[in-house]
Amino acid sequence: MSASAVHSLWTTAATAADPISKIDTPKIEYGQLSPTLIILGAAIIGVLVEAFVPRKHRYYAQLFVSVVALIAAFAAVVALAADGYGTTKARIAAMGAIAVDGPALFLQGTILLAALVGLFTFAERRLDPEAHGARVDSFAAQAASVPGSESEQAAVKAGFTTTEVFPLLLFAVAGMLVFPSANDLLTLFIALEVFSLPLYLLCALARRKRLMSQEAAVKYFLLGAFASAFTLFGIALLYGYAGSVSYGTIASVVDGTVQNVNPALADTMGNDALLLVGAAMILMGLLFKVGAVPFHMWTPDVYQGAPTPVTGFMAAATKVAAFGALLRLLYVVLPGLRWDWRPVMWGVAIITMLGGAIVAITQTDIKRLLAYSSIAHAGFILAGVIATTPDGVSSVLFYLAAYSFVTIGAFAVVTLVRDAGGEATHLSKWAGLGRRSPLVAAVFAVFLLAFAGIPLTSGFAGKFAVFKAAAEGGAAPLVVVGVISSAIAAFFYIRVIVLMFFSEPRADGPTVAVPSPLTMMAIAVGVAVTLVLGVAPQYFLDLANQAGVFVR
Repeated sequence: MSASAVHSLWTTAATAADPISKIDTPKIEYGQLSPTLIILGAAIIGVLVEAFVPRKHRYYAQLFVSVVALIAAFAAVVALAADGYGTTKARIAAMGAIAVDGPALFLQGTILLAALVGLFTFAERRLDPEAHGARVDSFAAQAASVPGSESEQAAVKAGFTTTEVFPLLLFAVAGMLVFPSANDLLTLFIALEVFSLPLYLLCALARRKRLMSQEAAVKYFLLGAFASAFTLFGIALLYGYAGSVSYGTIASVVDGTVQNVNPALADTMGNDALLLVGAAMILMGLLFKVGAVPFHMWTPDVYQGAPTPVTGFMAAATKVAAFGALLRLLYVVLPGLRWDWRPVMWGVAIITMLGGAIVAITQTDIKRLLAYSSIAHAGFILAGVIATTPDGVSSVLFYLAAYSFVTIGAFAVVTLVRDAGGEATHLSKWAGLGRRSPLVAAVFAVFLLAFAGIPLTSGFAGKFAVFKAAAEGGAAPLVVVGVISSAIAAFFYIRVIVLMFFSEPRADGPTVAVPSPLTMMAIAVGVAVTLVLGVAPQYFLDLANQAGVFVR
């Protein structure tokens, strides 16, 4: 048989067997993806600013680009919500890759506002004494130089600052915006990497205690790489199980309602081992990002070693993005597996609440204490996730919004308390702070009371909403454990307040630096949100309620 005959046979066979002979043009809804596109565009502009703008103008240029981008992206989210994309017009955009619905828009708005407040702490340049006549921020003078080397000393002398932190922050925010709205597993994984890699870099950039900062970044990177590998392997197994990475298709295969089974996949589709192991691996990756026990080991070290503005931003925004992705995975992809994942999540929530609260009592460093406190809070939020009711979703959304501003505000206060070596984070140095600077101590006390869940603070409203949803969802024993954990946690928060107001100040104690209006604004927003959500939470609870329905 001649070669041309073989070729013609091959092409006819291919045409007959392959109905997808033409590739459809991609259809992208740019308007519905505008918040993410604005942030990505600004991040790329930030990289160009680093390349082309003279060094002495970069800081102001980067700050301007970042602030404008975050405000514009938030305005785009509000416009989409006002247009009904959170409720009646909720849809799947970008050829099935991104969901534009209530939870996605609510979480994106929260992430953008948290990033804007976090950005003010990044831009703070009045806390450290001037170095060689130049104002400096919390970040290394030259990230590439070895700590203590001549090149680092030369960079400090020249008054250099690492303005690359602004585009890195924007790239991280872009990944975080996609993460809770991803509607297929590959988009989820790409978003995970896009927001994790800039965070690994940001953690290593502290101006003071650089070795500790670099150690924190390496720990975070190594453990994060493990978690990403688990996630990717889980995605491969779920793809093998369902023959698709799309959330909707996987959900229909799990429920058994799938139409048009591909004959090549008919054998694996009934294989529950692939489904269970794959789902468990993806869950592990998400629980790592959330900081739940037993995937929490990176949290205290990274929170302590990273520059404090980065810690505040990361503690708030990463939790919001990761819980959003976790909710979508459990409520959209795996509702048919509820009886399998609920008992596991019960166990994780209980050990996370108790573990975070009990270990926090032994901490002597304020940043580590806040890290263990954030682990306990992850447990409280998981109680809302386990509720598996619409109220569960809306209570988690409200808790995340309330928690993120308190966290950034608390870490912003930590940046103010300083001694000769930089930030004074050892608890013993905070003794008597209420007598030295009553205002700073009072503000920090407000944040601690909110973390403890005392009435008239946002923490109380958030905990009440989450526990109520869990109790109504049939998880009453979990609520009992949550209340006990809250009582344990209240002990160490109130211990810090007692230390600040009822101890004698030490003669060699730290001073409180006077910040620029940027940090003052970050702290003021934190206090305002804490009190408003505590005293009059109803409007925001209703908003979270309207936004609590996932598009399928």
